[in-house]
Amino acid sequence: MREVMTKSMARNIFYGGSLFFILIFVGLTVHSHYYITTTSTDKATLTESVVAGKHLWEKHSCVNCHTILGEGAYYAPELANVMTRWGVAPGDHQGAFEALKTWMDAMPSGIEGRRQMPNFGLTDAEYQNLADFLLWTNTIRAQDWPPNDAG
Repeated sequence: MREVMTKSMARNIFYGGSLFFILIFVGLTVHSHYYITTTSTDKATLTESVVAGKHLWEKHSCVNCHTILGEGAYYAPELANVMTRWGVAPGDHQGAFEALKTWMDAMPSGIEGRRQMPNFGLTDAEYQNLADFLLWTNTIRAQDWPPNDAG
């Protein structure tokens, strides 16, 4: 004999299933927040220069062309690990400054038909702040993303 599901049985399955998945969602949200705030980012390394560099990143809307940790536009290169790709050692603030300033001062290159970055006319202090921000993002544990291979 075939059993028929009543309205109350269907309602109980709906509410029970909804509650189950809401609890899973809340649990995953709490876990993600815990991971981000305690494991992936070292807040002690957020210096004034790093914060100022982040403000420059936002002020000049760098995310409109570049991605950082996968967030942003895909017009220009990913910058989360740009210092590693450029061969700048972790903590080498002077090397990061020189690499960034040299590269940005060479832009726009004047080559017709090539994507070009605008020259923002940054001061040396702003270059240092932006370099420190990019050097700091290079230390974020992003589970090996983005890959550093040249291919």
